[in-house]
Formats: sequence, structure tokens, C-alpha cells
Amino acid sequence: MSAHDEVLAALGHHGVLPVAVVDGAQDAAALGQGLADGGLPVVEVTLRTPGAAEAIRRLAATDLLVGAGTVVSAAQVHQVVDLGAAFVVSPGLSLPVVEACAALGVPLVPGVATASEVMAALAADLRVLKFFPAEQAGGLPMLRALAGPFPGVRFIPTGGIDATNAPAYLQHHAVHAVGGTWILPGTGGGPQRSAAVTRAAGDAVALVAAARSPRPR
Repeated sequence: MSAHDEVLAALGHHGVLPVAVVDGAQDAAALGQGLADGGLPVVEVTLRTPGAAEAIRRLAATDLLVGAGTVVSAAQVHQVVDLGAAFVVSPGLSLPVVEACAALGVPLVPGVATASEVMAALAADLRVLKFFPAEQAGGLPMLRALAGPFPGVRFIPTGGIDATNAPAYLQHHAVHAVGGTWILPGTGGGPQRSAAVTRAAGDAVALVAAARSPRPR
């Protein structure tokens, strides 16, 4: 298995992708420690705040699998890969972003919400896709509808996902993992934040295990 495929396989193994909107770079230590201690060593840091780039750099220096989210341009792809991001997540499907990720050999999980977008992703040889915004785009019924004609595609639904609806998504065979911010409660850094993230991450790990366990016949 290539390093590219190993990253995508790891996302599927964990089943939950914590999405971090980092208020300041100092948050990185508390987030990273909390996720590691909670048994969920993976995170997507969105490029929505001034501290995001430094947070990616700091987290990438740890044992966490760190990705960059809200990547919308080829220039941002190069930036986050230079910072150490192991994968890229985009809210939509952009050819320049696809080409930049392919050139650098970094896995891309692009956002899709329609059959046409899934077909465009398949044409670019992308088969792990972010269903976004999941709840607003039709939720699990829409995901089921998209999964039907595209049996080789795996989805990471994100947007409106939390502990109440994540299990239903995870029980669908086409769901690779679910993404969400609920796993990273609170703001700021320090031991209290780290402890809160540890508890939430542990709960998320248990949630995935329960959702994926064989159901009684």
C-alpha cells in the first residue's frame, strides 16, 4: 500500500475526523495532547483563522495525522504541504487544487454534494470524498442516493454532524468516516482544554466502535 493510500486508510480506520477551527496557534498543544490521550490521533485544521498555519506546523511535528481543511487554491496546497500537512480537505472540487495535490503526491478529499461532482471526482481518480455540507445537502437520504450509482466511492460526511447523528452515518457501508467540530469542545489552551478534548475524543472512539459493531440479526 502506498503512503498516499495509507493516509486514506487511516482516516477510515479512525472513523471520525475531528475538524479544528483554531483560534490561536497556542491551542495546538492542548488539542494535540487531548486527541492523542483520547485515542484519536488525527485532525483536520481548517484555514479559517490567522493561527491555522502555525497550528498545522506544530501539530505536524507530533505523532498526529494532520490534515489541512478549507483549502481552496493551489497556492494553499503548497503552503500546507510545506507546513507538514499529510492530507488536504477542500469544501468543493477544484481542478487547480486537484492538480496541485497530484503533483505533490498528497491525498485530497474534495467536497461534493451532487452526482455531477462525484463523477468529476472519479474522473480525477478520487474515490474518498467529503460529502459537504452533509445535513444541509440532504443528510443520510442524499448520501444513500449518491452511493447507489457510485459503489466504489467512500464518503466523509461533514457539516451538521454530531454525536447524535454520527452513528447512523457510520452504519452506512459507503461512509469512510465522519467529520465534525463536536469532538473539539471549548477554546483556548491549557490542561483543562486538553482534558476536555481527551474526554470528547474517547467518547468519539467509543461511538465509532459501537456504530461499526455487528448488529444482532
